[in-house]
Amino acid sequence: MLREEMNRTDHQNGEAAATIGALATPALLLDKNRLDRNLARLSSRMAEQGVVLRPHMKTAKSIDVAQRAYPSGAGPITVSTLAEAEYFAQHGFRDITYAVGLAPHTAARAMRLRKAGVDLKVLLDSPEQARMLGAAGRAAGVIPSAFIEIDCDGHRGGLTADDPKLIAVGVALGEAGVKLAGILTHAGESYSLFTPEALIAAAENERAVAVAAAKALRATGHECPVVSVGSTPTAHFAEDLTGVTEMRAGVYMFFDLVMHGVGVCTTDDIAISVLATVIGKKPEKGWILVDAGWMALSRDRGTAAQPVDQGYGLVCDVAGKIYPDLIVSQASQEHGILAVRPGSAHALPNLPIGAKVRILPNHACATASQHESYSVVSADSDAIEAQWPRMRGW
Repeated sequence: MLREEMNRTDHQNGEAAATIGALATPALLLDKNRLDRNLARLSSRMAEQGVVLRPHMKTAKSIDVAQRAYPSGAGPITVSTLAEAEYFAQHGFRDITYAVGLAPHTAARAMRLRKAGVDLKVLLDSPEQARMLGAAGRAAGVIPSAFIEIDCDGHRGGLTADDPKLIAVGVALGEAGVKLAGILTHAGESYSLFTPEALIAAAENERAVAVAAAKALRATGHECPVVSVGSTPTAHFAEDLTGVTEMRAGVYMFFDLVMHGVGVCTTDDIAISVLATVIGKKPEKGWILVDAGWMALSRDRGTAAQPVDQGYGLVCDVAGKIYPDLIVSQASQEHGILAVRPGSAHALPNLPIGAKVRILPNHACATASQHESYSVVSADSDAIEAQWPRMRGW
């Protein structure tokens, strides 16, 4: 009896589901057509600019998605964890940038990957990290390679292009026996912009700061072969990438409601959604309850600071058609409350218990991270074409 019950549970969890309607919820759907379109859009744009595209796999965390980006073989990628680096290395990727600041334990772990033949480049912004990385390289018997992080807009870490410490880090790298890969920056403040003019200006600022930092290093005798910039908004709005050698972006693969609010994509470009089931109704409150709370959607409220607040997500029917002004207005651990956006004249749809809906996420990276796999679908089809696992952890 227990074995039969476990088999039934496996089917309910979606392992054998052939259609969207048969999936147990909550479940993460990935529209393969939209994914391919998004990948082709930025790849074509960077090819026109003569810049290498180094996709950031922190959003997808999936070899199946990476192989859509590189159908003919493993190309250069960016990662946000060493677990990602190890995972993609196991699947044949050898040119990897770990774009998070270095700590002692990550330096040693990263050098094990280099010793295994992976061209893993790390990120730092201090002489202390340079010396630490050099020591880790000597202990592993390899020559490390590192980017110096540049702060182009005050969003995160890094050095400004005119900071004297920039040259000091370059000197420290040389003294520690570390190869200077180049400089790397991220225009993270572009996520808070909403107009084409502001996004174009942010992209140009990112480019100008990165190129200035590279020139400062070169002027003092340091080779700086790679000038790496990257954010999904600036990647799509940059008009001039003179002096830039590579672009990093990640959420462009899936897009999300934050990127829609910024103005980078339409809702028709959003490739992932969370499938949920109606489990209750409170007509007196204007509520519909579903079985997808913040454990399935994440707590990300990135659209709250934008002109249009999408709550915890925008609600579509099971085929992906958006219900006008219907959002996930509240979320607890395993419950989501659907309600019409305040001030809207639209009526609450009549959804019976058991009906399924799809919820477009605020932040694709955060929502995808709540799930073990993607149920892969195509536009205008109810069929589940594949289950693509996601890697997790650090």
